[in-house]
Amino acid sequence: MKHLIQPRVQSIQISGIRQFFNLVAGRPGVISLTIGQPDFPTPEHVKTAAQEAIAADFTTYTANAGLLELRQAACQFVANKYGLRYTPDEVIATVGASQALDITFRTILEEGTEVLLPAPVYPGYEPLIRLCGAKPVYIDTRPNGFRLSAELIAPYLTEKTRCVILPYPSNPTGTALSAEELARIASLLKGRPIWIVSDEIYSELVYRGRHRSIAEWLPEQTIVINGLSKSHSMTGWRIGFVFAPAFAVEQMIKVHQYSVSCTSSISQKAALEALTAGKNDAETMRAAYLERLEYAYGRLTAMGLPVEKPDGAFYLFPSIAAFGMSSFDFALDAVENAGVALVPGSAFSDYGEGHVRLSYAYSLDVLKEGLDRLERYIQQKRRRP
Repeated sequence: MKHLIQPRVQSIQISGIRQFFNLVAGRPGVISLTIGQPDFPTPEHVKTAAQEAIAADFTTYTANAGLLELRQAACQFVANKYGLRYTPDEVIATVGASQALDITFRTILEEGTEVLLPAPVYPGYEPLIRLCGAKPVYIDTRPNGFRLSAELIAPYLTEKTRCVILPYPSNPTGTALSAEELARIASLLKGRPIWIVSDEIYSELVYRGRHRSIAEWLPEQTIVINGLSKSHSMTGWRIGFVFAPAFAVEQMIKVHQYSVSCTSSISQKAALEALTAGKNDAETMRAAYLERLEYAYGRLTAMGLPVEKPDGAFYLFPSIAAFGMSSFDFALDAVENAGVALVPGSAFSDYGEGHVRLSYAYSLDVLKEGLDRLERYIQQKRRRP
């Protein structure tokens, strides 16, 4: 009966991040620095709002696009934080940023169109693109400090290009683009029949300056993806948002409606509280992540592992090329011989090979123990003839 399964579905793989996490899960004594999930609880006032919604029996369907007051709050949030101007008819509340990406791609992509992605890159984009019959085209950003640029994009533009993805701050590298870099990309793409999908899920976790969105320069061609998973430690609540021109949202809502009807009514009430009374909830987390970043970056540098210093998010992407091993073999060997788990760089496309991803969304105690183990492991490997 396997032949009755859609070939595109059969051809995609489980995320390399999850594959490795599942491989090492349950191994006794292993320190895992693999998963990009905040280790902070959801703020108490947000949980209280959800409890009150349940007690009030707010358990029915909402408008397909989400509660009007939630969409208004989302518009106000991005206006205050990032200077973006949207109206409620230009926003959909989604089941996390993942579903926002799904309905976006299913709305704008066609068979044979191409999507440009900076590589290495989060592995969740390619399967969604391929399920639409479109083709992911990777652009190697390693020579440019893991930053996509207008100069890198230009040679890849063809009549088939439908979309460019800007996933900044980046998973796995933590890099972000400056206002100047974004302006140059906007100038290159302005007026072309090309969408920009700007995945800004880490926008509240930027360490130097404030987050900038390409929608400041090119709103008419930009679809912004965001959500509360990272900013408010609400990964399990599954609240995301897509912001786009009204004519695009009008079409996306059709796909969204037949996928999920609407996102959870209780989660929407929690999200409303987060966006109105918790506008600065990310500050405590950001300060803690910055402390962890400085510690982990210092340790990796002292170990002699080349690594770009992140601008945001909570990942480091050190090079392990000097050890002459594939990233998967290195990561597996580190689990077996040092008891520390990192994500192989190959999980983030072939251009991630030669690196591993370390998440510092863990306490300093856990980071210290994990990095102590990694340091001993590296010292042993360097002593081997």
